[in-house]
Parts: sequence; C-alpha cells; structure tokens
Amino acid sequence: MTQHLAETLHTPTGTLPGWWREAVIYQVYPRSFADSNGDGMGDLEGIRSRLPYLKELGVDAVWLSPFYASPQADAGYDVADYRAIDPMFGTLHDADAVIRDAHELGLRIIVDLVPNHCSDQHDWFKQAVREGAGSRLRERFHFRPGKGEDGELPPNDWESIFGGPAWTRVPDGEWYLHLFAPEQPDFNWEHPAVQDEFRSILRFWLDLGADGFRVDVAHGLVKAPGLPDIGSGDQLKLLGNDIMPFFDQDGVHEIYRSWRRILDEYEGDRVLVAEAWTPTVERTALYVRPDEMHQAFNFQYLTADWNAGELRKVIDGSLAAMRPVGAPTTWVLSNHDVTRHATRFANPPGLGTQLREQGDRELGLRRARAATLLMLALPGSAYVYQGEELGLPDVTDLPDEVRQDPSFFRAAGQDGFRDGCRVPIPWSGTEAPYGFGDGGSWLPQPAEWAELSVEAQTGDPESTLELYRAALRIRRERAELGAGDAVEWLPAPDGVLAFRRGGFVCTVNTTAEPVALPAPGTVLLASAVLESPGTLPADTAVWWEE
Repeated sequence: MTQHLAETLHTPTGTLPGWWREAVIYQVYPRSFADSNGDGMGDLEGIRSRLPYLKELGVDAVWLSPFYASPQADAGYDVADYRAIDPMFGTLHDADAVIRDAHELGLRIIVDLVPNHCSDQHDWFKQAVREGAGSRLRERFHFRPGKGEDGELPPNDWESIFGGPAWTRVPDGEWYLHLFAPEQPDFNWEHPAVQDEFRSILRFWLDLGADGFRVDVAHGLVKAPGLPDIGSGDQLKLLGNDIMPFFDQDGVHEIYRSWRRILDEYEGDRVLVAEAWTPTVERTALYVRPDEMHQAFNFQYLTADWNAGELRKVIDGSLAAMRPVGAPTTWVLSNHDVTRHATRFANPPGLGTQLREQGDRELGLRRARAATLLMLALPGSAYVYQGEELGLPDVTDLPDEVRQDPSFFRAAGQDGFRDGCRVPIPWSGTEAPYGFGDGGSWLPQPAEWAELSVEAQTGDPESTLELYRAALRIRRERAELGAGDAVEWLPAPDGVLAFRRGGFVCTVNTTAEPVALPAPGTVLLASAVLESPGTLPADTAVWWEE
C-alpha cells in the first residue's frame, strides 16, 4: 500500500481496527460498467476512466466481478486462468493500472475469486478429460462412475443450481460434478494441489496490490464424505434453508483459516468477504470468526420484504449473530444475481428476489430510496450495486435472443432473470448506449433510461444520484454512523422503524399511509419531500440530528 493511500483512506470510527468495518463497497460488474474500445462490452480501461466518479460518489472500496480469462459460459464465473485477464476486458497491465489509480484516489480494490469451480477449458480439466479414467488429474475434480447397469445414470441425485442434474458424462463413461453449469466443473478441495494452487493465486493478486477478495460460493468448496443422495427433488427450494451435502460443510472453515494467515502477512488490512448462503445468520457468523474471513454477505437482509416488523427482526438477528465473533454486519439491497430492489419493492411482498414483473415503478423507486437511507444508517458495512445509485430498475422485457444467463437455457432451471439486472448503466446523452461506449451495449438499454443517466441526475437535488451522494457524505462526516454493532430502538407506530445512534436518529415508514410522528430534531436528509416535520410520508425514510 502506498503512503498516499494510507493517508487518504477513511479511518474507522469504531473502537476496533479495520477499514472494512464501516466501508461502503461499490460492486462493479465489468461488462456493464463502461466500454473504452467501442465493442459493446465494458472493460478495465472503462472502469479506470470512471474511478473519479466513484470517488465523488463517496464509496470506500470497489469490488470487481470476474475479469479473468474465461469462455464466458457464465459471465466470467467459469475461469480458465486465474492469473490472466480475458481479452474482452483488457490485459494484466490494465488490471494493474486500475488498482494503482484507485489507490491514488483513496479507493480500495476487492477482486472476485471463484474457488468452488473453474471452466471446463481450464488446463487441469482439459488434461483430466484427455487422460481418461484413473488419471491422477481427475482427482482434482469430482469424477465418478455412474449408476445403472451401464453407468448411464448420474452418481447421485444432486441438482445443478441452474437446473437439471449436477453431473455430466464424459466420452469414456465417467461423470463429473458441476453444481452450476456443465462448463463449470467443481474442484475437489480435499486434494492438496487444489489448496496449493489457490494459495498461490491469492499471493499473485495480493502482490499486485489487491486489497482483498470476495469469495464466490464460499460455502460450497467442501462436499459431504461419500457425496450422499439428498433424497428429494426440487432442491433449489432447500438452498439457503437447510444444510446441504454440497453446501455449508464445516470443512470449509479450515480452508479460510489458511487463507487468513496469508492475508495477515500483507500490510494494509487486506480482507476476505464470503458469499455464503446459509440457513441462518448464526451459520453465516462462523465464516467471520476472528481467524477466518472479515465479512460475509447478509442474504437474510437482501431477501427481506419491505415490512417494518420483518426488517427489524433481520436487523436485530444480524447484529446479534455477528457480535460474539467481533465481525461487522453487512447490508446489501442488490447485486448481479438478484432483481434490483427498485423493481423488487415495486411488487407485492413475498415474491422474493427472482422476478420478471416490473410492478409499479414509481412505488418501487420510492421504497428503494427509503431502503437506501435505512441501510446506510445501520452499523457495519454496506454494499452498493452499480446503477442502484441511479434508481435503475430491472429490464424485464429483454428479447430471448439477447439473453446470456445460462439458467435461461435450461428448461428445468430458473428463467434467466439475472440478465435484467446486468444491463449496462447509462452515463450521458439522450439515446442508447447513453455514454456507455461508442459501439452499442451487449444488452439493450431502455429508452426511458435517458432520464436516469449520471449526466441527467447530476445537480438535480431530487434525483436518486444526489440522494446517494448526500447520504454517503453525511455517513462519512458523522462519527455515529458506520462502525458499531448496536442500534437504540425508539418507540414508533406499527409499520415504522425508529432508532438512535448517538445524536443521530433514523425513522422509516414502510406503510402506504403517512404517519404522525413528532420530529426528533433537525432534518439532515429525507428520501422524499416532507410536507410537515410532524408527518412521516408513506414509504419514506428521514435522517435527523437531535
């Protein structure tokens, strides 16, 4: 870490060290952020050119989704070479330039790491297939003989997250495990070569200056001994609700302890962030014990409905689960795998994160703005997905011929909803691609996005972009916000959340009607226009200074 970076990065306000305890981390989905060469696909040089925007927005760190060499069967989460950059995104020199420029601006860079599986074009897997049954290289994956008279049936009943069997047969008759697409064979983490390789990959990116890793499918590396049958169909409904033989096995924790020892060798508070879908927040807390990871995504919060009672329950449960292990709670409303919350909140509660319906856009945006102020007022670290600061909804009417989500092409799987949240974001102008690049965009952008661009919203005090900028500025300026592990709940009517943190108060009305509420102080920021300080409008959040 450069001296300049150390001097300019935000200092935590809590009693425990670690910038990550209160950081606001911005997720960049590289192919949809900014295109520098006019090929319709975002790239590293495009990201580099927009780093000043992220600095001005007020975030502390940038998480980059995968940009590694990949056949792109699953948008880069099928990695062929963990030390090389896919030409569609640029070169290793470009990655180095992004990290250096970010550091000069006082921003940290977190890179995605995909250790559960690789691409079927990875050299290890290609050689394992070529060498045939009994090959020592096959031990680095999960190859098994099939069941049935001629081995024509999969080795067990596991289903792919993308639908269909989690097994594919190779020409010599053996089957290999892939919890996701067939192009994504799972590594066998019992094999020492796999463990050695990823320790080397960690050091490669740490040496280049990466400030940490978001670990994809962190809960999936270790499988139950013997790969036992689950014994039930429709296994997707069990995910995140029960411990599965291929998810959240206790053996994953020793892996992350070994990784933590590597990160601790480096200066500058390098971090590990777990993407771990677990049945409970208590299980999630196991990933962030003091000798393991630093943060874990809070999926219970991500999937909570716009309802005061449910939100308070999740907030209290999340803070309580993290407190014993001394880890910060994280808060997130959207990412590249779920429907954007401006669309999710536009629909009736209970539909979850996988939607195609657009719903009431105005209502969705109003709730999304209020949800943002709630999230940024909570103790811990917050994640912002690119474009949510513009109030972008999901694009729900994409033509079938442009969709690229692998789950869309598997009839037994999901419906390809993820493409809708991955449409390239609008920067400027009145026509697509709205400043994204000179050569169109890999997914079409709606005509109505002209009024949602960065250019159109900048300077408009009522815009969502300026709301985010103001909220992040206030969060940085006020010592009560950010780090910590508790809120002081205040009396409030049904459907309203109210809590204090020092001299700061946040009130949130999740109902469809205005609520009479005595003003607890001076208004700092509101997600909607306040007609009267004594009335909290429907679906509105307000920050107060007592």
